[in-house]
Amino acid sequence: MRTSIATVCISGTLEQKMLACARAGFGGVEIFEPDLMVSPLSPEEIRALAARLGLSLDLYQPLRDIEGVDEGTFARNLHRAEAKFKLMNRLGIEVVLLCTNVGTATIDDDDLFARQLRTLGELAAGYGIRIAYEALAWGRFVNTYRHAYRIVELVDHPNVGTCLDSFHILSRGDDPAGISELDPEKIFFVQLADAPVLSMDTLSWSRHYRVFPGEGGFDLTGFMVHLVRSGYDGPVSLEIFNDVFRQSDVERTAVDGLRSLLWLQDRVATAMAGEPTVMELTPLPAGAAPAAVDFAEVRTDEPEAVADMLAHLGFEFRGQHRRKPVQLWVQGGARVIINSQRARDTSPMLSALGMQVADPLLSGERARALKARPVPRHHTADEQALHGVSAPDATEVFFSRVTDKPAWMEEFGLPGHHAHDPDGALITAVDHINLAQPWQAFDESVLFYASTLCLDALPATEVPSPMGLVRSQVMRTADGSVRLALNIVPHASDASATAPHAYPEHIAFSTTDIVAVARRARASGMDFLPVPHNYYEDLAARFEMDPGYLATLEELNLLYDHDEHGDFLHFYTETVGELFLEVVERRGGYDGYGAPNATVRLASQFERNRLRTA
Repeated sequence: MRTSIATVCISGTLEQKMLACARAGFGGVEIFEPDLMVSPLSPEEIRALAARLGLSLDLYQPLRDIEGVDEGTFARNLHRAEAKFKLMNRLGIEVVLLCTNVGTATIDDDDLFARQLRTLGELAAGYGIRIAYEALAWGRFVNTYRHAYRIVELVDHPNVGTCLDSFHILSRGDDPAGISELDPEKIFFVQLADAPVLSMDTLSWSRHYRVFPGEGGFDLTGFMVHLVRSGYDGPVSLEIFNDVFRQSDVERTAVDGLRSLLWLQDRVATAMAGEPTVMELTPLPAGAAPAAVDFAEVRTDEPEAVADMLAHLGFEFRGQHRRKPVQLWVQGGARVIINSQRARDTSPMLSALGMQVADPLLSGERARALKARPVPRHHTADEQALHGVSAPDATEVFFSRVTDKPAWMEEFGLPGHHAHDPDGALITAVDHINLAQPWQAFDESVLFYASTLCLDALPATEVPSPMGLVRSQVMRTADGSVRLALNIVPHASDASATAPHAYPEHIAFSTTDIVAVARRARASGMDFLPVPHNYYEDLAARFEMDPGYLATLEELNLLYDHDEHGDFLHFYTETVGELFLEVVERRGGYDGYGAPNATVRLASQFERNRLRTA
């Protein structure tokens, strides 16, 4: 598949954008006219730069408001278009994007549209230019791809075809199945964009909220299947208007964009397995969702603070790594590593996750094929080789083989030390892990975990907090064995000198007896996150609950939720550095995360942080 990207998608100067796109691995770019207008480089210099970088210049865009006008206006439009055709010759670009008229059209007449586009096509042919006519979803008279294609058929000129844009098609709810029936020779260009499902006017939706494939709610796999079945074999380009992308690091955004196309290509190849295709679809190394969380790693120069929290919860110290300042703590199937390497002045923070997969080597290859940055991990010949990559939020993700007794655990403890789990371990496994995401990396992280770990994204939710709305996106396996909650950090919560831990992350452990865990933790002196009495008065109003049971919940700072499937009980520890712990008990078929209680937790943490920093 020939990959391309519009320069409007990313930040920086035109030269910076082209460099970033080439380094990411794109085959070509679309030149967005405003980027050219403000560039100090001449068209000839841009053409030469593209050649040096190995980039094709695939499209010049956009040409607007041409058709559906009176003859005097159309003559002026032809003059404007001819100037652009001459400019394109200097750039070496052969295809121009023509958007359907949204501003100046006064005559609703398909025959007139066709006559004027045929005249434009004749003019373009003299310069070796082809016109890709695109239906904007808010076009005045032409706003569907089928209508635009009918006009192209009426034009019947070799230099006039259509451009298919997934946003303009899917945002209207149009059925893309008809794309498979189009003449591929008349599809001159294809642009892709995903988007969150929002209820707002289409123009604002398009101009501010487009995202890369896999980061929104559109079925782009289905869209691409119809396109490939048509026989189209030209560039597949990204055209993303997004306020965040245009403020973010240009090279990271370019890599994120290419990752989205590699992931999408793989999904299309899988969906079309066995079907002959003209477009070459290159699949990724096979991926499989992880079977379990192998370990969670905390990096800190204060290991005692984290060890105390784990000990209060009943975790057992399994020993120090044989040659590193690294501790292992275990209870049931939950394993936590406390890493003090290169951790000077580092308060406790989640730094790495281990994922058990069927084939660690293959999972590592898939991640690297998706442009994930490898994490170097020094090991000796008698130590387990763990292959890891860095996520967009800098969390390190390591792959290990599915087993109840990971081989790397043998690297901890003294020779001959064979610690075992205490009988009746109350904590059984890691239930979920909550990762805070910088505002500019949230969409990138959703795609990263979906593509590299094959996790499914649940619908996003928003939770109010004293710091602002917290947007949360759960990524999980189908069976719930691995759950990651990605929370976008409100701007007011960004780390600062006065509030370095305003939005911490946490590990949630599962148990079958949360009251017993809480009583044991309280008896050992653990600090719980306090829950106000008002919360329990509200519980009594919302649920028919035995007063004695309610009193137990309040005594132990336990939070409660219930749905039609079952009950959910959980509690939180105090925050240490940028980390706190949670223990959860799921009863019946409850599969959520106690969302109604998130506001209580955020408010309590905010108040505790305020008191500490006052």
